[in-house]
Amino acid sequence: MPLFMDVHRKAPDGVKAKDVADAHMADVKTQGKYNVQYLRYWFDEKNGKIFCLVDAPTADAANRVHREAHGLVADEIYPVVEGL
Repeated sequence: MPLFMDVHRKAPDGVKAKDVADAHMADVKTQGKYNVQYLRYWFDEKNGKIFCLVDAPTADAANRVHREAHGLVADEIYPVVEGL
């Protein structure tokens, strides 16, 4: 399946690393319904940015998981290829 990197440009005010971890776990619990696998995430707490690496059939499927799991959909989603 294709890989995508999604970008959340601004997390809600007051979001901490634990909140992002909880949202990721909600994604993991929901992902099977959409044939999606959220692989990793990164959180830039200082700037409020979140990045998620996801294996999904489409960018829309990846976004559907976010929407259902916690409602925080990505602002941008890019197809990516893993480097060595």
